[in-house]
Amino acid sequence: MKKTALITGFTGQVGSQLADFLLANTDWEVIGMMRWLEPMDNIYHLSDRINKKDRIGIFYADLNDYTSLQKLFESKRPDFIFHLAAQSYPKTSFDSPIETLQTNIIGTANILENIRILHQKDGYDPVIHVCSSSEVYGRAKVGVKLNEETSFHGASPYSISKIGTDYLGRFYGEAYKLKTFVTRMGTHSGPRRTDVFFESTVAKQIALIEAGLQEPVIKVGNLSSVRTFQDCRDAIRAYYLLALESEKGKVPCGEAFNIAGEEAFKLPEVIDILLGFSTRKDIKVEQDEERLRPIDADYQMFDNTKIKSYINWKPEIPARKMFEDLLNHWRSEIARGRIPLNR
Repeated sequence: MKKTALITGFTGQVGSQLADFLLANTDWEVIGMMRWLEPMDNIYHLSDRINKKDRIGIFYADLNDYTSLQKLFESKRPDFIFHLAAQSYPKTSFDSPIETLQTNIIGTANILENIRILHQKDGYDPVIHVCSSSEVYGRAKVGVKLNEETSFHGASPYSISKIGTDYLGRFYGEAYKLKTFVTRMGTHSGPRRTDVFFESTVAKQIALIEAGLQEPVIKVGNLSSVRTFQDCRDAIRAYYLLALESEKGKVPCGEAFNIAGEEAFKLPEVIDILLGFSTRKDIKVEQDEERLRPIDADYQMFDNTKIKSYINWKPEIPARKMFEDLLNHWRSEIARGRIPLNR
């Protein structure tokens, strides 16, 4: 029988592109988990296949609704679970800390506990990818390359919620021998990147300015951060390869992996790159107090040694290509009349 993969967070940038990857590169059936009335912008291109049940379908459930998850796992029993769903916006987490903690920690526990019960009951034994975040490292020391043994230092309610998620993935693997692995992905971008993230809101504003929908001024927050960037499509490939190795028993239960780009930029450099792709040469940059966070993860450089010892992987899409694709994504959205809100 064909393998089945469940993707939570199916409608997001990473989830939708993971669905694209699995449909193109495997013969697996794909189940996209989504909440009722969730935006479908990133999955409209899959609508025909979903309607025809052509290797992909939707299951409506919510991380905070244990019963809906119970129905999902008891009825579908996917072979691979890519748990990507989360309240994933660091800035938003300052406004909604309780919802962030509830969704990311308790929501992950709801998934793992359902699987643990079925594992104990009848041996159900899927591969479970728990998506943590590089934000768990928080305010890292300048000059220190972050590896999987680096201490956590939460710098937002979001990062604290992901620390909880990270520990849950390890705990259920070590304590109950579930085939979990945890990923801590560094800053990732490209097409479909939500505009609450720095490089995406800059690209969106450039596209709005080019279309005559915004004055030629880009509003930004803190520009003192230094970080690596990678294309989301590279990270997805790593997820898939780790899942295959985990299925073979070659990844210890609960093991954690950094997955990060290997090109580092100061944030003003990112703005310069994106402006270099623009048709407008009169755009100015201004700091907006409303875009500043109470505390920032302002230095993030990573060590990819560990993941490379488990899978044959490295980032392949250059960051400049990724930034250009992101800008073209926003140009395309605006050209189709999908005018994004300023935020």
